[in-house]
Amino acid sequence: MMCKSKKKKDSKHETNFMNSSSAFPDEVLERVLSMVKSRKDRSSVSLVCKEWYNAERWSRKNVFIGNCYSVTPEILTRRFPNIRSVTLKGKPRFSDFNLVPANWGADIHPWLVVFAEKYPFLEELKLKRMFVTDESLEFLAFSFPNFKALSLLSCDGFSTDGLAAVATYCKNLTELDIQENGIDDKNGNWLSCFPESFTSLEVLNFANLNNDVNFDALEKLVGRCKSLKTLKVNKSITLEQLQRLLVRAPQLCELGTGSFSQELTCQQHSELKRAFNNCKSLHTLSGLWVASTQYLEVLYPACTNLTFLNFSYAPLDSEDLSKLLVHCPNLRRLWVVDTVEDKGLEAVGTYCPLLEELRVFPADPFDEGVAHGVTESGFIAVSEGCRKLHYVLYFCRQMTNAAVATVVQNCPDFTHFRLCIMTPGQPDYLTDEPMDEAFGAVVKNCTKLQRLAVSGSLTDLTFEYIGRHAKNLETLSVAFAGSSDWGMQCVLYGCPKLRKLEIRDSPFGNAALFSGLGKYESMRSLWMSDCKVTMNGCRFVAQERPRLNVEVINEEGGDDSRAERVYIYRSVAGPRRDAPPFVLTL
Repeated sequence: MMCKSKKKKDSKHETNFMNSSSAFPDEVLERVLSMVKSRKDRSSVSLVCKEWYNAERWSRKNVFIGNCYSVTPEILTRRFPNIRSVTLKGKPRFSDFNLVPANWGADIHPWLVVFAEKYPFLEELKLKRMFVTDESLEFLAFSFPNFKALSLLSCDGFSTDGLAAVATYCKNLTELDIQENGIDDKNGNWLSCFPESFTSLEVLNFANLNNDVNFDALEKLVGRCKSLKTLKVNKSITLEQLQRLLVRAPQLCELGTGSFSQELTCQQHSELKRAFNNCKSLHTLSGLWVASTQYLEVLYPACTNLTFLNFSYAPLDSEDLSKLLVHCPNLRRLWVVDTVEDKGLEAVGTYCPLLEELRVFPADPFDEGVAHGVTESGFIAVSEGCRKLHYVLYFCRQMTNAAVATVVQNCPDFTHFRLCIMTPGQPDYLTDEPMDEAFGAVVKNCTKLQRLAVSGSLTDLTFEYIGRHAKNLETLSVAFAGSSDWGMQCVLYGCPKLRKLEIRDSPFGNAALFSGLGKYESMRSLWMSDCKVTMNGCRFVAQERPRLNVEVINEEGGDDSRAERVYIYRSVAGPRRDAPPFVLTL
């Protein structure tokens, strides 16, 4: 009786709550929801009731779309009429490894045409792996009078002419961030297209452009924009020019330097050191293209407050890195090239106790005879001194099961663990055993793990461990690994939060593919290339799950029965309308 009475009471409270929550004035509810920043939380809010759905719909100001073919711009604008900021991703991530042919798609222009009509108040656009033409950039510049921020990451199809249009016509621009794009760098005169009255820029990044830029125009622009917080220049900028820029912008928080190698007089050296000393707000440093040892000391005065050092384009040796890290007690993130060797990583473990993220990139991933590099020794050294480490990307040429087990015992809070042993199928080099126990240790010890990249000689046992223990895993990347379909079946059955699965050059076939039929509609995407999947297998998936887009990329002259590259993703838009001839939509 008591239980029944309590149950009725709880039910009554729930009913009263729902009634009272729906009685909020729309203005109040929308104001409250505008303070909810998490995408997942906002999605949950929209499911509470019709009133909350509408309030969330009208109050939403920014949207993230992880796959540009998962929805159409027409559907998006109907769902959210007041968007000011759009983040949009295009090609699959494996396009970074040349596994997606040119002209695959992901054109931004159809989106811009719809946005011009429905979102004329658009202020911010962040694009990744999208196809962007100069015509699209000109259209953007003319169509959105309040446009403020453009970020292009790993995009292609445009040139500096498109940047010139943005500089000329976007009068309220605060951010122009151009990173790692396939850009046609015609000349550096685009910087002179910013009007002389223009002063609003807060972020300017053109680090990956190759040609010389108009330095006079850059210097004047930097001097005018008193709110500039991020400046990342390309390697054409000399140390003398860098000093002049720093004098005009001592307020910088993030700096990407140019070349660090030309000759300086004693006076120039002193002036550059003084300029860095005056940058009291600097917390991020990158660039250092072709760094010369004798000039690294000019950075020391600015190192105390640094939280992020990005030396992914600076092949420093262990001695230079060690001397620099002594002055960086507050470092949280560090990106280096493997030229620092194990000795350099020992310095990381000694001087960077607060480090949370480490990325070690290969200087030359294709040169198997290279003498330098990092090993399990450096990995262990970092884990012993940096107990707060939770993100690692580690390219190496040798590793052991015992070393990885030691690393994750020292640092059990990993959320991202990406170990890339560069020789495909390489076992533990001391025992000649597969690397199964290494990744078993990772998933057993790191219960917060969200992203995992595996490599080396791996059997199905690795994937059994993943399916059994990686209950928070969202993204898994697999290359040259596995024994049979059973491995992938373990992952698809065992990882309830899996959203992205990327596989290349592995022995998984139709049975593995079919095991995810109950899961693919809740995932963002599946990529399989050079596996053992057949065309008939892909047709079966498309037939069983019509709400999925099943795309196959086959090269001319290949085996017609084999699916060379398979891309499966959920979509509310149906099959895409711009697929090129080499993409077959099933």
